Amino acid sequence: MRFGSPNNYETGIYMKTCDYLIIGGGITGLTVAREVDTHFPHARITLIEKEHDVAQHSSGRNSGVLHAGFYYSADSLKARFTREGNQLMKLFCKENNLRINPCGKLIVAKDKDDLKVLEELKKRGDCNGVELIWMSPSEVNKIEPHAKTFERALYSPTTATVDPKEICQTLKKELQERGINIQFNAPFLGHDKTHNYFTVRTPKGLIESKFIINCAGLYADQIAQSFGLSQSYVILPFKGTYLSDSGTDAVVKTNIYPVPNLANPFLGIHFTVTVNEKIIIGPAAIPAFWRENYHGLYRFRVNEFLEILYYQLILFARNSFGYRDIAFSELKKYSKNYFRKQANQIVKNINLKGFTTWAKTGIRAQLLNTQTMELIHDFIIENNDDSIHILNVVSPGFTCAFSLARYVGNLLQNKPATESNLTPDT
Repeated sequence: MRFGSPNNYETGIYMKTCDYLIIGGGITGLTVAREVDTHFPHARITLIEKEHDVAQHSSGRNSGVLHAGFYYSADSLKARFTREGNQLMKLFCKENNLRINPCGKLIVAKDKDDLKVLEELKKRGDCNGVELIWMSPSEVNKIEPHAKTFERALYSPTTATVDPKEICQTLKKELQERGINIQFNAPFLGHDKTHNYFTVRTPKGLIESKFIINCAGLYADQIAQSFGLSQSYVILPFKGTYLSDSGTDAVVKTNIYPVPNLANPFLGIHFTVTVNEKIIIGPAAIPAFWRENYHGLYRFRVNEFLEILYYQLILFARNSFGYRDIAFSELKKYSKNYFRKQANQIVKNINLKGFTTWAKTGIRAQLLNTQTMELIHDFIIENNDDSIHILNVVSPGFTCAFSLARYVGNLLQNKPATESNLTPDT
């Protein structure tokens, strides 16, 4: 099985044995590695990343919004991790003197039906312990004169924006200073199990490890399946694209979001104020046809294309969760005019013609349940005695990273590969 990289495995080369092997150098893998080292300071930890550096996929291609945690039902992992993750990320930024923009967020309504959803969001926020403030149009105007709402809006004061790449690079440096071994250009190519060890194959040779933690994002499902888990899941990727402001005077001071459709996991086109106080609008959620379908035929793989097309055709034919309407609507967003028209519904007195440049595309590693043909809304964490697999870490995955990593660290306390039986240093 290929996991997103050419199979140029060099036989007979052994790397140093480790106690914990973490697959994936995005925000999840980095924070998990940090947490494992905190729990087990004498453990030997290796992190492998298939790219040349950390955060080359969704972790380094997102808008940097730190969500507050009110979109999610109280029984979800997203609700559990977002509020705490928001606080922990802000603390990390403060401790490392990293930039943060405390710009907040307005969720605005277009009509009466939207008001009912706002009520539900407020209830969820209250259940999750997240501060949300009701505002009239005149109160909204004081915070953001360009925001347009019908009768009421919700304001989230704890929403902020950060620089994702800056945070991931800081984490990389910290991990290296802690003595964690990070191997780049080292994709997971497969594994074998002998006695108490996994032998993992990479292009740079073999790595022996007692415990595996899979944080591989777009390939997390395939890796989990190679361990006998996630048999009813497959990644169905979606492109997230933004339009950036290239010089217009249409400046907003806070994030402006529409009321979401709670039946699907996408939040709709919105305005984001980045940590640099630049404005972007988006994202689209356009169906992708292979896992790294960023542009053109970049990293095109026939097997991925056929598998993803197969599931897309089923969803389209059945119109599961309104997929047909979503697909048609999202494909229209390849048009900049349509994109701007959608964004214009939640603002007033703004000329959006200056939004002409496509920002870097990210791909959402969205999980599909192949038995029910439904998109999975929550994070999925599967584990057995000697491995943990973290899947569907889609928005607000970046916000949740430190809190999710704490959860994984607590899981490890009850696993066999604990500090009491770590392999002696050699």
